[in-house]
Amino acid sequence: MQGDFYDVLHSRRDVRTGFRPDPVDDAVLTRILEAAHAAPSVGFSQPWDFVLVRDPAVRARVHALVAEHRERYAASLPAARAEALRAIRIEAIRETPLNVVVTADPTRGGRHTLGRHDRPEMGPYSAALAVQNLWLAARAEGLGVGWVSFFDDAGLAAVQELLGLPAHVQLIAYLCVGHVDRFPDRPELEQHGWARRRPLEWAVHQEGWGSRGLPGAPPARLLESTVDAIEPVDGPARAAARDRLDRMTKPRGALGRVEDVAVALAGITGAPVPPVPSPAAVAVFAADHGVHARGVTPWPQEVTAQMVANFLDGGAVVNAFARQLGAEVQIVDIGVAADLDPVPGLLPRKVARGTADMTAGPAMTREQARTALEHGIEVARDLVAAGNRCLLTGDMGIANTTAAAALICAFSGADPAGVTGRGTGVDDETLARKTAVVQEALERHRPGPGDPLGALAVVGGFEHAGLAGLVLGAAALRVPVLLDGVSAGAAALVAAAFAPEVTGYCLAGHRSAEPGGATALAHLGLTPLLELDMRLGEGTGALLALPVLQGAARAMADVATFDSAGVTDKTDG
Repeated sequence: MQGDFYDVLHSRRDVRTGFRPDPVDDAVLTRILEAAHAAPSVGFSQPWDFVLVRDPAVRARVHALVAEHRERYAASLPAARAEALRAIRIEAIRETPLNVVVTADPTRGGRHTLGRHDRPEMGPYSAALAVQNLWLAARAEGLGVGWVSFFDDAGLAAVQELLGLPAHVQLIAYLCVGHVDRFPDRPELEQHGWARRRPLEWAVHQEGWGSRGLPGAPPARLLESTVDAIEPVDGPARAAARDRLDRMTKPRGALGRVEDVAVALAGITGAPVPPVPSPAAVAVFAADHGVHARGVTPWPQEVTAQMVANFLDGGAVVNAFARQLGAEVQIVDIGVAADLDPVPGLLPRKVARGTADMTAGPAMTREQARTALEHGIEVARDLVAAGNRCLLTGDMGIANTTAAAALICAFSGADPAGVTGRGTGVDDETLARKTAVVQEALERHRPGPGDPLGALAVVGGFEHAGLAGLVLGAAALRVPVLLDGVSAGAAALVAAAFAPEVTGYCLAGHRSAEPGGATALAHLGLTPLLELDMRLGEGTGALLALPVLQGAARAMADVATFDSAGVTDKTDG
């Protein structure tokens, strides 16, 4: 009995294909609805109702509404996401013998429903439990269920009218129910590359948020467990990729460094023919810096928050490049010195309202630096779980090149005079002051790579810590990271001090015009893919290099070998 329950639970699927037209037996359907009706509800209010829809004309109209909304939604997505969305079938609305609509009446249960007094949304939440019971019961009966979710407000109103639902009744779920030929081994959205399942150990916290561990296991800090999970890149996969490149229908080495990229991707993913790194997402970490008070830049500090608003409005260069390349832009407020309103596309992960002045004391406490690192790891995990196959680094923070220069000196041993650059284009006087500030901070704190957390805390920025966490998180998941400019280079140095193997998961998008960028890449052993004299940040240089990665992987998958194409290879002598 116990085993049967867990088998049903873990084999439940959102089924969209393979439905048969034979009808659902009335007795079976009644048992499924009884299971749904047995769901727990707030204050025992039982707010649900079930509308059974068999009429082909009604279902054809619903199908048309869903198709229309799906296309509008796809048009708003990055290209790779839009392609994946369009691949998700919605024909089950018409192909199944039955559609079941689950509704919620938020007024049911009377005025004094227990548990709903200050939380009116608990009624619809209860109806969602009825949906889950229905779904599990259907799976136990061998029936497939598919959830149709492509409705905007206008579409919902049209379906409400089509089904004659009262205005106060909410539509919770539109389900397609029927017999299927087979149940897929994995969720269909995972098969389509839309998302991945998060491991349970990511979601279990012991005695409070952040101390993770499965029952019976000792709790582990996220930073340490992530570092422990990072392994060297796959050597045999790299060798197999190199061998395939030599057998492809082209002269050996003719693709130059593109071939090196293909080999790197093979080692990262563990596949001789690596998947195309798409979808891709650029995570722009934004924060302010206390060292701004030392006059290291003429730009006012409030520009950081203003540029975050610009990113969210889609008006920055990173947005333009991302639209052209079909990539997602995710903004992370990890330390902006202003309060930002929650809006779609903004992750609120603020550790503090900017760092302290690193010449007067540590820029961060060690615990703040750890928190920012772990926020970066979480962002990497979430973006990968959402289906992204490549992460790009982005940054925004007035005065952040000052902190980046200090970090690069701390981890590479370079001299501030050779690393500190003009950033936003400062004049000679400001550059001299900026260089002196970096030197002063280094002399005060004496940071070094032997204590990466301490070095990051005393001279780094919240965005550098977040980016270092992003690199660590991606490496632990065997996902390539495309580095942008000088701040990304500084962050990668921090990450490599925690786990030297992370350099194998990084590719340098471009060589920044900031001198520290070249120093960081040289210390990491990375060769930039592009050299365009850029120094904007935001992730712009990494985005321009993204097609090189995608082209390298596409060539590995699509180009024939001499043997398979029947083309004569050159002789060895």
